[in-house]
Amino acid sequence: MTISGKLLIAGEWQEGDAGSFQAVNPATGQPIATQHTKASEQQVSVAAELAGEAFAGYRNTSLKARATFLHACADHIMQLGDELLDCMQQETGYPRGRCEGERARTVGQLRMQADYIVSGDYLDPRIDSALPQRQPIPRPDLRYLNQAIGVVAVFAVSNFPLAYSSAGGDTASALAAGCPVIVKGHPSHPGTGELVVQALQRAARECDMPTGVISYIQGDDNIAGAALINAPQVKAIGFTGSIKGGTSIAKMAAVRPEPIPVFAEMGSINPVVLLPHALAESATDIAAGFVGALTLGTGQFCVNPGLIVALKSPHLDTFVEAVSAQLNGAGAGVMLNQRICQNYQQGVEQFTQYSGVAVAANGEPVAQTEGFYAQTALFRTQASYFLANPQLHEEVFGPASLLVECETVAQIQQVLLSLPGQLTGTVHGAKDELEEHSALLDLLSVKVGRMVINGFPTGVEVCPAMVHGGPFPASTDSRFTAVGTAAIHRWIRPVCYQNFPQTLLPEALKDANPLGLLRTVNGIKTLDPIV
Repeated sequence: MTISGKLLIAGEWQEGDAGSFQAVNPATGQPIATQHTKASEQQVSVAAELAGEAFAGYRNTSLKARATFLHACADHIMQLGDELLDCMQQETGYPRGRCEGERARTVGQLRMQADYIVSGDYLDPRIDSALPQRQPIPRPDLRYLNQAIGVVAVFAVSNFPLAYSSAGGDTASALAAGCPVIVKGHPSHPGTGELVVQALQRAARECDMPTGVISYIQGDDNIAGAALINAPQVKAIGFTGSIKGGTSIAKMAAVRPEPIPVFAEMGSINPVVLLPHALAESATDIAAGFVGALTLGTGQFCVNPGLIVALKSPHLDTFVEAVSAQLNGAGAGVMLNQRICQNYQQGVEQFTQYSGVAVAANGEPVAQTEGFYAQTALFRTQASYFLANPQLHEEVFGPASLLVECETVAQIQQVLLSLPGQLTGTVHGAKDELEEHSALLDLLSVKVGRMVINGFPTGVEVCPAMVHGGPFPASTDSRFTAVGTAAIHRWIRPVCYQNFPQTLLPEALKDANPLGLLRTVNGIKTLDPIV
């Protein structure tokens, strides 16, 4: 397919009316040739209006038809072949293996959601039969069913051009729920985003889905995004990115004439606690795992281990020495764009301005004269200094981490208590000390969405049991996950049907149970029809 630089609105590719921009190859710092056109407020309005019209038909498609559509989306993405991978490499600087892995994750998410919705579990059908003889007040027939919330706006993310963008987790789960999606492409990888949307459009046509079920708008400024947030047809928003960006969108959505939910996954430093026995037994191995997690993708993961917390000991010194030795040969990595690179450099520079913070280890200095590259860094401070300087608790997005040395386990707990909400919390410990410090694990679980024992949080498995979210500012609503089958719950709402005739009920609530769903009937889970 050819990258056109156009927008997809109501099933038609068209030039944007608000100017154009070019993506930049971060490995070279040079603009990529294609001119991508930007959506005007009017074009966003039209896209939202037609997506709203598509909702009426798409929300009522059968579970099987929707699942077939999602599988077709995955098939057509795979059919893009090397063209997609080449474009992604050029726009991100990622190695080929990373691009292939992210493509596999993206199609895997689509297929997982497709297989999940066929079961109908997310509908959670409940029936409480009428009790006309009940005294003193008869009970009406009541039936409950989860349904699609409406048009969803998805803001593509910089660091996952496939898995969190045009057909990423937000889009896959929203489409699975029965919600049309308008994607706001990310200006760092507009070509990759467009190719994927072309694949989704072909799948929609092949499966006879309503026009407007998927739309794609672009822009390297805030105009299109603001118009999308304020479009009255949009009923929910998915976002992954910075705290500043996520909170800004949430505030805008909250002051609309009709406020809408924003499901934003934002900042996290993902604390890693190293207990003494674990360090005594495996300091070098833990260091190797830490370096691998810290440098993966040049640290551009929302679950990057940005904070290490441990008791002072010779074994901790061994850990630091092992980290330093491994980083000694680690070259500077490419970052996704100039802004991210500049923000990282500023964050690292701020660390060096603190009198109580020292450099513990560094990767190789940046040798490239073109492009956007970052040097890996581990900093070291004392718990008392960390607690006295809350600015040190903020995320530095990239391959940097801060080691906090504590005098006692109680001080480790103080450090953890001082942190805001996080996506993940990790503890390395021998079996006996994990049990001994169960209170520390319990404390950490209040702060995070995912607990990790004797591992590192990078590598978010896409499966039903995954939780990718956490208390603010890790996400705007800690009750939901952005990954896994439960991600669909962000895009649904319950509706109760009271005293409805059988002919007008949704299929999932009819007495005969024609879909064969597991339902809660008068408090009992059953597959049986009501006779």
